[in-house]
Amino acid sequence: MPQFVLALDQGTTSSRSILFDHSGRPVAVAQREFTQHFPHPGWVEHDPAEIWNSQAATIDEVLVRASAKPQDIAAVGITNQRETTLLWERASGRPLGRAIVWQDRRTAEHCAALRARGLEADTARRTGLLLDPYFSGTKLAWMLEHLPDARRRAVRGELAFGTVDSWLIWNLTAGRDHVTDPTNASRTLLYDLQTGDWSEDMLQMLGIPRACLPRIVPSCGSDIELTIAGHSLPLTGIAGDQQAALFGQACFQPGMAKNTYGTGCFMLMNTGEVPLASRNRLLTTLAWQRRDQAPQFALEGSVFVGGAVVQWLRDGLGLITRSAEVETLAASVPDSDGVYLVPAFTGLGSPHWDPHARGTIVGLSRGSTRAHLARAALESIAFQSAELLAAMQQDARQPLLELRVDGGATANDLLMQFQADLLGVPVVRPRVTEITALGAAYLAGLSTGFWESEQDIAANWQAERRFEPQMPAQLVSVRRAEWARAVERAKGWASN
Repeated sequence: MPQFVLALDQGTTSSRSILFDHSGRPVAVAQREFTQHFPHPGWVEHDPAEIWNSQAATIDEVLVRASAKPQDIAAVGITNQRETTLLWERASGRPLGRAIVWQDRRTAEHCAALRARGLEADTARRTGLLLDPYFSGTKLAWMLEHLPDARRRAVRGELAFGTVDSWLIWNLTAGRDHVTDPTNASRTLLYDLQTGDWSEDMLQMLGIPRACLPRIVPSCGSDIELTIAGHSLPLTGIAGDQQAALFGQACFQPGMAKNTYGTGCFMLMNTGEVPLASRNRLLTTLAWQRRDQAPQFALEGSVFVGGAVVQWLRDGLGLITRSAEVETLAASVPDSDGVYLVPAFTGLGSPHWDPHARGTIVGLSRGSTRAHLARAALESIAFQSAELLAAMQQDARQPLLELRVDGGATANDLLMQFQADLLGVPVVRPRVTEITALGAAYLAGLSTGFWESEQDIAANWQAERRFEPQMPAQLVSVRRAEWARAVERAKGWASN
């Protein structure tokens, strides 16, 4: 009998493959980093071939590490960096250029022009999203305008658009299947939440030919067969990374929420079968859709720079040599001594949505040290996430009892404690930290009987540590007000 489910976790900075057993425990992990390209200020690109080659290499490696054969795998799940946009030739599979990464801001002026035409309200009503460069639609429109002969070829059906899930599936099926799932589709600006299909109105508004779009299949229970190590394996789980993390955290009931601390921070709250419109500039998104079941929806808030601010301290400023050193350095001072770092390196996400904001440090004095800056960098991650939760609770009109957390930065106890202090609710870190990949595995395994039900999955979830709020409420109020002042100073800096 198959012993494992294989999860392919294609992220912003690395590709990973993980084998999970029945208990949801990762048995073997393989990871490969790949190159980040920054050709112009505000531009971020990936090489599609490097994405694919790094992912394929981890598949082979994880099987070797677990001494496993393809026959030992019950199903495959894919989770991926969302919104990152690729365009390739159907006949050859050759990409037309580099992928435009979700962080990329080159379409800010296009989005501003659409907003100036009064199109944002209708866009939000149809798609649950706002007119921001974050999403795939304007990235694809840019490609069609700027890559040689792209628009004519797309209209003729010669080109295929996809987010990273589509690109991986295309390669794993030798070009047989051009598909995506509703969670990824709902991040493109092209998907209608009410109809569950591509929106003709949005396609017309952005000038996107329908002929280049992928077919939409369920997040759980698709009918795709992949070729892995010369064997056919069922791909039965597909989800964007943040929706996969929500599923992996067993947030199956409306009102349950999680926050992922990765390159960015992404907070999602399950809202059930109803797409809840936000009054606070949050996003409405598909949480997942199981075959023959009603889709589940979520509210989402996005922070563009979360853990990446620690990488900047390491690689950009040279304040630390390893990311893990930041906690010790930040803990060497009792607080940030009035220093606030707003890491708006690629603009601000929810709830501000300012693509022209830029990174800002305020409150420096002659007594400020590298430790205060490290402390302010860590605190910025928590401050941004606290803004998301405040907006989310107002929209959902229900208090949050706890926040489940995952991602690399959750290993930082100082950050997690400060997050609980700002939120005023417990922050709960699970025992299994590979939550995004686990969510993809759960979606895949549910449809093949590897796991019987969502209740079985929920029973697997266990807390490793709970961080209880400790900071006095009055001090929390003062610190959050000072953060708000700092954010105002970061806004609109690159408007010219």
